[in-house]
Amino acid sequence: MLIGSPDGPWSSFALQVGTAAQDVRVQISTASTFTWTIGASGCPSGYVDNCVDSRGGLFLTNESLTWVPNSIFSFDLEDNLGRDTTGNAGFDTVALGWQGSGAPTVDHSIVFNIADSQYWIGEMGLNPRPTNFTTFTDPQLSLMQLLKNNNTIPSLSYGYTAGNQYRNDKVFGSLVLGGYDQNRFTSTNLTFPFYEDISRDLLVNVQAVTTDSGATNLLPGGTISAFIDSTVPEIWLPKDACTAFEDAFNLTWSSDYSRYLVNSTQHEQLTAAAPEVTFKLSPSTTGGESISITLPYGAFDLQVQFPIVENPNSSYYFPLMRAANDSQYTLGRTFLQEAYIIADYERSNFTIAPCEWSSTVIANSDIKSILTVNETLAENKSSGGGGISGGAIGGVVVGIVAVIAILGLVLWLLRRRKQGEKKRIAELEAKEAGGAAKDSDSNNEGKPFISAPIGGELGGGEIHELNAPYKQQAAEMDSPYKLDPNKAGYSEMDGGQEYFGPGKNFAHEMQGSQQPIFEMPGSDVHEMPSHEAERPGK
Repeated sequence: MLIGSPDGPWSSFALQVGTAAQDVRVQISTASTFTWTIGASGCPSGYVDNCVDSRGGLFLTNESLTWVPNSIFSFDLEDNLGRDTTGNAGFDTVALGWQGSGAPTVDHSIVFNIADSQYWIGEMGLNPRPTNFTTFTDPQLSLMQLLKNNNTIPSLSYGYTAGNQYRNDKVFGSLVLGGYDQNRFTSTNLTFPFYEDISRDLLVNVQAVTTDSGATNLLPGGTISAFIDSTVPEIWLPKDACTAFEDAFNLTWSSDYSRYLVNSTQHEQLTAAAPEVTFKLSPSTTGGESISITLPYGAFDLQVQFPIVENPNSSYYFPLMRAANDSQYTLGRTFLQEAYIIADYERSNFTIAPCEWSSTVIANSDIKSILTVNETLAENKSSGGGGISGGAIGGVVVGIVAVIAILGLVLWLLRRRKQGEKKRIAELEAKEAGGAAKDSDSNNEGKPFISAPIGGELGGGEIHELNAPYKQQAAEMDSPYKLDPNKAGYSEMDGGQEYFGPGKNFAHEMQGSQQPIFEMPGSDVHEMPSHEAERPGK
């Protein structure tokens, strides 16, 4: 079996780091704002056979001409799960894909170089927030932001699924930066707003977890809020939920390894029974719209290896973890084997959808761009969509009517006053001139006070000239699916590193930005060797 890390078979993604470029394989972290790699100390003498390959390759900072060291820092990541670690932080050139692919490159990107086995291979962070090291006054840009700044991707967005080893003779993971692959999921119209805590932005309400076609309740305590985080493999649930899983699947918790280890007999029974587990997710705690993601037993049928377990150095395990408190409720990489996530940091929302498994459909990518907000506005205006909404127009019209009424009242009062004054003067003149002034007044009465049509009085112009700055409509804000997929071209990074030309009307539709998006499909990972050496101290 192909093993990408000691906690299961996972797809990896190619990166180049440093100058001259060094190839490494990484997994994907939807929570991290930076990239980390494995340093030379991650493979000490006598550690494990084929250590360099099994850890995705090493990044040797002393061999990079562009490495700028910073200091040793804590990740400040997964601390709530007890998975935080430290590394040699610095900056270097990072490129997507293998050497020779012509893939996009950014300079001075944050890289942590670690030795700890907490994360067996490196990971690439997708969260575009900046990273602060010693102070909050000098934030360092994320890889995603650097890609956006150099016009490599059209927006701070991505589509991702982890892939799995149990469908269609294995399906590799897929990562699209600046958009999503329409062929990798079943479309939904349900979106989730980002949570207010920026470190847990991808938060969903899990209203129910069931198995056996919904007959067995695996979330007896009711709705919980869980963080979607591909950094870790497991699913972390409340203890009463874990107890329900134990009863439903005959699981036993190993206090020695803090895992649900599965022996060969249990494995045969579960494989034969082939149970499914369904997660019901919603933006609401109760009721409202929801989406169901169903995981077959294959999603939980994983193996754990050394250095996580020893004597024996491998075992089947069920990737469920007992959460100590609500800050630990997490839907990790296991969940993303069956779910596709689209995160749109331009509009602060994300979508979760069931993956598509038709081999004929997913064999061909259908990449859709997500435009940045500014480009969406420009396109709306150029296509006539930049006017005010119906409600706003109604408000402007009401405002104009009110102004007209006030002006009319003022003019009427002034006219009446003037007329009164005129009448009084005329009466005086009549007494003196025998009524001559009265005849004159009757011929010209009110002429100086008759205004031109109201439109002229208001200075001329259509209602649209009174717009406030354009605001996007809700349909454009709530989901990436609402955007026109033909508004941008793209380039695709697949195994052959082919680059497709821009989409139709690319230069015009993209407002001259020339911003492609990039797909990074996952690929085979290296086989873990048998491990005979003891785990060194961290």
